[in-house]
Amino acid sequence: MELQIIQNKIFEIRGLKVILDKDLALMYEVTTGNLNKAVKHNADRFPDDFIFQLTNEEFDLIFQNGTSSWGGTRKLPFAFTEHGITMLASVL
Repeated sequence: MELQIIQNKIFEIRGLKVILDKDLALMYEVTTGNLNKAVKHNADRFPDDFIFQLTNEEFDLIFQNGTSSWGGTRKLPFAFTEHGITMLASVL
């Protein structure tokens, strides 16, 4: 992916720069469901400072304009820090 595209996927949440699970799934060419399954099966490798799930308020703040490419979602997305992304690359 181009650098500018990746930079547009980085959000600052809770004082941390993160990328959401959906965007990482696109980068790694897997489904979001499979990405999250890989994380779940390796949960001991993802401490709280590597990954966290957004709250409703955080999700609404990111997509406050109501026109996102996110689409419908049943679960709140997970946010991955830099260390979380590095660990994710090792489990996918």
